[in-house]
Amino acid sequence: MVNFLHKLGRDTRGATAVEYGLILALIFLAMVGAIQSFGASVIAMWSKVETAVVAAIGI
Repeated sequence: MVNFLHKLGRDTRGATAVEYGLILALIFLAMVGAIQSFGASVIAMWSKVETAVVAAIGI
């Protein structure tokens, strides 16, 4: 049992998977932030288009 725990403590294969998981999580968070920012600017643009169309039609 002690030998197993000693081998388990020196095993570094899981550390690489954890590092990849953290990198993937950071990339995901960056993508979510970028999409939110892009969405806000697109909504603002279409609001301006709507205002211009309504003004042109005279509703």
